[in-house]
Amino acid sequence: MGIDLIEKMPMQDRYFIDTNLLIYYVSDDASRKAVVRDLLFDNENIIISSQVITEFVATTVKKKILSFEDAVKYAKEFMELFDFGFVDSEAILLSFKIAEQYRYSIWDSLIIAAALESNCTILYTEDMQDGQVIEAKVRIVNPFGSKKYVISKP
Repeated sequence: MGIDLIEKMPMQDRYFIDTNLLIYYVSDDASRKAVVRDLLFDNENIIISSQVITEFVATTVKKKILSFEDAVKYAKEFMELFDFGFVDSEAILLSFKIAEQYRYSIWDSLIIAAALESNCTILYTEDMQDGQVIEAKVRIVNPFGSKKYVISKP
């Protein structure tokens, strides 16, 4: 007769956000901006990576969505608000495996690898196969797609 004093806590979902969602957050597309705003601020455990931040600055400046100064200001705010992960050599090596196995580009594979290394259960993006589960760990979800997934909130 023993009492288990360690109660198992339910695992909380962790959400990885791809670059395109952050770009919609600062864009003039009101409907997509609203969807992204809800995702970012109605969920805990939002994860972004160094790749996401650098792509955000590069893309918003190149497409003239933001000035360089404003892009950097938003980048700093995102890094303060959300958990931040660096892309390291392990993620790069994992991205090669993902690219070969799942046929994604190296850049998309690196996003997936960062999500996996951050123990995310959901990868929000509009650029990959909606609903696909990678390595039996992370589900790709297009928040603008027609499919609706039940995603538990912590």
